[in-house]
This record gives sequence, structure tokens and C-alpha cells, in this order.
Amino acid sequence: MKTENPAAAPARVLKVNAAGSAREVEDVIAREEPLEIRVEGRAVAVVMRTPGHDEELAAGFLVSEGVVKSARDVLEVSQCPSVNNEHGNVVDVLLGGAVVNWDHLTRHVFSASSCGICGKTSLESVFGQFPAVEASNWQITPEWLSALPERLRAAQPTFAQTGGLHACAVFDRQGEIVCVREDVGRHNALDKILGFALMNGLLPLRDHVLLLSGRVSFEMMQKALAAGIPLVAAISAPSSLAVDFAQTSGQTLVGFLRGGTMNVYAHAERLKTS
Repeated sequence: MKTENPAAAPARVLKVNAAGSAREVEDVIAREEPLEIRVEGRAVAVVMRTPGHDEELAAGFLVSEGVVKSARDVLEVSQCPSVNNEHGNVVDVLLGGAVVNWDHLTRHVFSASSCGICGKTSLESVFGQFPAVEASNWQITPEWLSALPERLRAAQPTFAQTGGLHACAVFDRQGEIVCVREDVGRHNALDKILGFALMNGLLPLRDHVLLLSGRVSFEMMQKALAAGIPLVAAISAPSSLAVDFAQTSGQTLVGFLRGGTMNVYAHAERLKTS
């Protein structure tokens, strides 16, 4: 089986039903490969990701780490032209004047696709880098928010093929998708969103809504705060620390956004309710 999608890979599987009948069929699965992120030639992290939008992933990673805050902080993001990068799995970021705390950043972390770059031990350490969001002068209706999951699903081509990817999308206040990204790691998908916003001069995303296809962890809220996003909604559940984070950061946190209902865990004032 051939696939033109770099985020998907062909596979042959044995399809078995409950009666024990089996047959071999062709299938498509989500691709997962390591990506080494370098800054000024120095390796700072390795993440397991779905290939595609790697430059955005590297830039967004640096946004969420507090290294860069605007497009002028980055001169270039490129694939490393070395003999060790024949598969395109090394990206280097050339900074444009941003000051790097190398002791903090250079951790040589291997991050599994289901887990972000770990090590934040307190909410205070995060809020030292990223201030809480400002009170919004706008509201949205529950009906408006309930329409977003279907729009996200329609914009997930590789999920439609494989069923094996997380997705993140940023919507403007008119309900239009500004950017959607898929990845085997939900943290990577969000970093790609942040990288897109950085490279297109859209940060901070004060007038936008973030929708997640999976659950909401502390780190997903942290990354959203790094981008200045005031409202985060998810089709699945939040963790207790994500709720604590949202209450402190000033972000609206919505979970279980499905079937026309939702749970609002923090800062419900951005929703028009009766």
C-alpha cells in the first residue's frame, strides 16, 4: 500500500473477529519518529513526534519553554544539513538576540510521545515565566463552543486515515480555524500550534480559543498560557492540576465538550450562560 502522507505509514495487519475468523488486510498507521531539537547547534531535547511541521514544533517548544516570545527572537529554523540527519530528524533554531539560560534549557530530555518535557515542580515556577491572562472583554455562547469539535474532526485528515493521532486547533472569535495540527503526542501538536503562531506574528493569542482532541494536563495549560490563550476547551477530561492551574492563571477551562454539553472547571465568566 502506498501513502502520500508523511504523517502516515502503510502496514499489513491480521483482522480478526470475535468468531475467530482472520484475514490479512492493508492498513494505514500513524507515523512516529524521534526529532532532535537544537538551539544554536546545541541539542536541548529529543521528542517522539509525527513528522511534519517540524520547524513549527521546534519553535513552539521554545515558546513553551519561555526562550522566545515573538518572531523577531528567531532568525531561522531549519533542518540540520549534516550526514547524521539523512532522515530529517534534526532541527536547529538560530536565535535573533534572545538570551538563553543554557543550564535550564540544556537537559537532553527524551520525551515519550504520551508525555511532555517534564520537570516543572510547582505552579509558581511557571507563573514566574508566564503571567496570568488578562480579563477578556468578550464572551462566547455554549452553542458556539459546542460546534467546534465537529469542525476540528473535519480538519483531521491523518486521523481519518489512521485513528491514531491527537489534534489541537486554534479558532478565532468568528469560529474559523486559524491553525490545526495533528501528532502522536498531544504536547507536540500544541507546540506546532505555538510555532505556527510565533512564525506568523500572531502571539499572544488573546482573542482565540484552543480546542484539544484529548485530555487536558498541567503542561497543556502551561503551553496555552505561554501563548496567552484565555480559553482552553477539550473533548476529554482535565487533570486536577490542570484545573488548579487554570484557576490561578485566569484561563477558562472547559472539559467533556461533546454531545452539546460541557463541564466548565474555571473562569466561567467567558461563557454566556443563563
